Amino acid sequence: MAASPEPKALDYDAIIVGAGISGLYQLYRLRELGMRVRVLEAGTGVGGTWYWNRYPGARFDSESYSYGYSFSPELLEEWNWAEHFAPQPETLRYLNFVADKFDLRRDIQFKSRVAAAHYREETRSWDVTLEDGSRFSTRFLITAIGPLSAPTMPRIPGVESFKGQSCHTARWPHEPVSFEGKRVAVIGTGATGVQTIQEVAKTAGHLTVFQRTPNWCAPLHNGKIGEEEMREIRAGYPEMFKRCQETFACFLHTPDPRGTFEVTPEEREAFWEKLYGEKGFGIWQGNFRDILIDRKANALISDFVARKIRQRVKDQAVADKLIPKNHGFGTRRVPLETKYYEVYNQPNVTLVDINETPIERITPTGIKTGGIKTSGAEYEFDIIIYATGFDAITGSFDRIDIRGAGGLKLKDKWQGGPKTYLGVQVEGFPNMMMLMGPHTALGNIPRSIEYNVEWVTGLIRHMREHGLTCVEARPEGVKSWTDHVKALGVGLLSNEVDSWMTGINRNVDGKQVRTVARYSGSAPAYRERCDAVTASGYQELRLA
Repeated sequence: MAASPEPKALDYDAIIVGAGISGLYQLYRLRELGMRVRVLEAGTGVGGTWYWNRYPGARFDSESYSYGYSFSPELLEEWNWAEHFAPQPETLRYLNFVADKFDLRRDIQFKSRVAAAHYREETRSWDVTLEDGSRFSTRFLITAIGPLSAPTMPRIPGVESFKGQSCHTARWPHEPVSFEGKRVAVIGTGATGVQTIQEVAKTAGHLTVFQRTPNWCAPLHNGKIGEEEMREIRAGYPEMFKRCQETFACFLHTPDPRGTFEVTPEEREAFWEKLYGEKGFGIWQGNFRDILIDRKANALISDFVARKIRQRVKDQAVADKLIPKNHGFGTRRVPLETKYYEVYNQPNVTLVDINETPIERITPTGIKTGGIKTSGAEYEFDIIIYATGFDAITGSFDRIDIRGAGGLKLKDKWQGGPKTYLGVQVEGFPNMMMLMGPHTALGNIPRSIEYNVEWVTGLIRHMREHGLTCVEARPEGVKSWTDHVKALGVGLLSNEVDSWMTGINRNVDGKQVRTVARYSGSAPAYRERCDAVTASGYQELRLA
């Protein structure tokens, strides 16, 4: 009787999908374990979010120094941030600097978009297929694809017919785009739209903004960082990163312990004035502890910000259109801005409310609107910018044909909303780990990324030390964690609002019903739960 053939060796111990902030750090950590690792990246360079999103005005709204990696004292010593909230080109330079410093590129394969990943039960491995047909086998599949990386175009007839220049903000050209003297349209007023609008308005011949849902925006108050201030920041890194570990969402800001009605109206107004005048997310993340759960408290802060908008916009009819009516302040992601509202005082800027005059179609020369109350209009443009957002959190997974044990599709598994274990694993998908997947703590993303990566690395180290080749979430663990995540969302005003944070996207089939796709508890509580699993020797997982 002939001997059975030796099983074919796997190409890699681990394949990481994506060379953004999480993919780069995961590569660094797995290399330390002596593993054969390959990163597959669709773009031509590293950077992830900061590679793809090159639109005008793109920048951090977390403080730069709180956003960078904390793992390397040498890196912290060598890199100088130029602004409190770094623009996209600076951030991309930083991530290229990191890739070069740690010689990461030799294990990254660029222009390699993953089309499919199928689990093979007989070998406890994953087969990964690229769009060009190339195939690789690996023990571990690690997704580092980001919660906001699958751009969506609006469902408007005629998009392909436009003869001028057009693009989605997340697929911005690598070469400069001039708006000088041009007729420009921006569709969308979310965080990306706000940043784009305030920049394009500086030079455009005429800018027309098409807005469906106004957002509550707050001032960024950015500024340059001089040499002396950078020295002070560097000296304070240990304390700053410690604070990020302690705050609710890993920002430098954390909710005030007081309730809105525990202070006098005068004290409340003075506190809000102070927050409105400070840098960053303080007015959202550092406000009274009850503004996101108490309707009356939320109505008061919403009224405060509405008054600010009215003070800054001269035409009160325009100001009224810029004030949200369908959600309270902070219940959707708050865009931070620099003179955004003042843009609408400029004679070269027009605001079109598409609730009143919906966009009927894109024409070869521009945009046609209509409406019941008005006859609509036809606009001619040289450039159309789609700031129409992303198929958030699960969308980047949906675009890859991921199949687990028995050929089960991840997209089918997640019908009706994602179900995960700690936001890292999915039952029936052994040896697949998600970095910043559904149900993980988001907040100040790189702070959460570093923890996520280190937890996954610890699990893989444990498996290698104990000769284990398979790890899978147990059904009871998935049910317990998913139920816990859903329970955390009860009572939050944000979960009553349609937004990417509640899984709503009108431009994507099957995403018109709210789901709980994000973890809304505190980052310290999330880490405590994950640390307990580690301390138990990963007994909650099925290891073989």
